[in-house]
Amino acid sequence: MKQKVTVFGSAVVDLMARTPHLPAPGETVRGSVFRQSSGGKGLNQAVAAGKAGGDVTMVMKLGRDSLAEVPLAAMREAGLPTDYVFYHDTASTGVSLISVDEGTSQNEIVIIPGACATFTAQDVAAAAARICDSAYLLLQLEINQDANEAVARLAKEHGVRVILNTAPCQPLSDEFLSGVYLVTPNEVEAEALTGIAVKDQQSADRAAQVLFAKGVQNVLITLGSRGVYLNTEGRSEIIPAYRVKAVDTTGAGDAFNGGLLTALSEGKSLREAACFGNALAALSVQRMGAAPSMPTRAEIEAFLAAHGA
Repeated sequence: MKQKVTVFGSAVVDLMARTPHLPAPGETVRGSVFRQSSGGKGLNQAVAAGKAGGDVTMVMKLGRDSLAEVPLAAMREAGLPTDYVFYHDTASTGVSLISVDEGTSQNEIVIIPGACATFTAQDVAAAAARICDSAYLLLQLEINQDANEAVARLAKEHGVRVILNTAPCQPLSDEFLSGVYLVTPNEVEAEALTGIAVKDQQSADRAAQVLFAKGVQNVLITLGSRGVYLNTEGRSEIIPAYRVKAVDTTGAGDAFNGGLLTALSEGKSLREAACFGNALAALSVQRMGAAPSMPTRAEIEAFLAAHGA
C-alpha cells in the first residue's frame, strides 16, 4: 500500500550554462548552451518522487515574482499538489547558477536562496497537518535551519520517519540528528559531519558509527559512480551504481533521494529503496538539467527490467 510522503524544502530557478571547461577565478569562458528550469534540492526530490509514482506533497516558499511560475509549472507537470506553496512579499524566488563542464559533466553551483530562507513558525504550523499525516518526511539543508529543526521535531513527535539529505553541508546539532530515521550524505558531507574521510567501506563504517552515536537510526552515503553505502540493522554494504554515460550530473543526488522516498513509501526495504534510487540517478544523469531530467515510473521500470533488477 502506498503511503503519503512530504518533502519540505527549497525550490529555486536553475540558470544552467554548459562550457568547454569550468572557469578559473577571474576567467571568462564562452558557453555553448543556456537553459532555465526549475530546481532546488527540495523541488528536485519532490518531482523525482512524484514522477516515480509517489503520493508526494511539496512544502516550499517562493517570491511574488515572475520566476515563481517556473517551479509552479514543474509541480503541475509532475502532478504535485500546490496546496502548501507559501510566498514571501519581498524576498525573491531562489536562484541557482550552474556551470557544467561539457567534457567531464562535472558542475559548479552557486545558490541564492531568496524566499527559501524565510520559512516561519506560521508556515510550519500551516503545513503541520500534512506533515503529521505522512509516513516519511524528506528534508535538505537549503532552507533556514530553524524551520528544518521545527519540522523535524514535529515529525518525530508524531511518529513520522525523517529522512535527512545533508546537503548543502553545514554544522548540525546532535539534537537535530537524534531520532532521524535515515541520513543520506555524500562522501564530502559525511566527512564534514563525522571527521572521517570516506574512502572505502571500512572508513564508511567508522563514519556511520559516529552518526549512530548521535542518534541517527540508519546511514546511507552516496558514492557517486561507485554507488551507495548502506548501514542498517547492524549490516553494511556498498550497493554498486548502474554504469551509464553521464551527460549532466546535476540533480543526480536529488533523483536518488526522490526515488528512495517513493520506494520506501511503497513498503520496500532500505536496500530495495537504494537500488530503486540508483536507477533514478542513472537515468537522470543521461539528460540535461535537474528537475527536467527526472524519469517517469515507466522509464524506471523499463530500465530495471533491462538491467535484470
